[in-house]
Amino acid sequence: MGVLNATPDSFSDGGRYLGLDLSVARVHEMIVEGAAVIDIGGESTRPGAHDVSPAEQIQRVVPVIAAVIDVCRDRLVRISVDTRSRDVARAAVAAGASIINDVSGALGSLAAELQVGWVCMHMAGTPATMADTPTYNDVVTEVLAWLIERADAATTAGCTDIWIDPGFGFGKTAAHNLALLGHLDQFVASGYPVAIGTSRKSTLGALTTASDVRVGLRQTGDIVGPDDRFEASIASATWAMQSGVSMVRAHDVRAHVHAATVVAGTMPGAA
Repeated sequence: MGVLNATPDSFSDGGRYLGLDLSVARVHEMIVEGAAVIDIGGESTRPGAHDVSPAEQIQRVVPVIAAVIDVCRDRLVRISVDTRSRDVARAAVAAGASIINDVSGALGSLAAELQVGWVCMHMAGTPATMADTPTYNDVVTEVLAWLIERADAATTAGCTDIWIDPGFGFGKTAAHNLALLGHLDQFVASGYPVAIGTSRKSTLGALTTASDVRVGLRQTGDIVGPDDRFEASIASATWAMQSGVSMVRAHDVRAHVHAATVVAGTMPGAA
């Protein structure tokens, strides 16, 4: 799943693809790089981000979908809309999106109604509050139960195309994130396909900084920025794929596709 943030303030590439021409060019690039899904979002959900009105989100994402829907259909690439808004999801599906990537985990009934795919993600709080004081007794057990409950409800409502996503970085500390990453096999064992997005997240920045300090590449200091988290992104995605995850959300599509090819070639039963 290739990421396209049609936003001015996303944590990694905010503002980079503002404007229809830049957005469309990036979609074409990701298709060539091997993306199976293009995930288009019009609202940043980084920690501390504030809500963007549905009207503004629609203005950002629907023209992009309309401009690329034909080439995506020709190349058998699905379009996903990254939103918590029912209105935005409806508008995006009407324009051609076939997946709702829902960080709120609240739009399962809508996905069933529209007969589209649904990525049900766990988030504690909202983007504006989720980093305040995330607390769990057992993050793996609690997040998994929350996701299964919502996925089961969406299945009962008639949604047949569901992924569960533990929400790496969404209302979790670094320790919580690593616990979820280390127990992805439990999410896979639920029977629902699992999606995950670790790409360029701050926990990976902390790991990269600690690694660099350990080998003498930098002094102890601030966490490295999103553009310096490439290796950790690939490593975490590779681990996720080897754990059985079905979909990886990524900024660096070409490298993640290459990693997926390597994983596929080393899995038991591979030719």
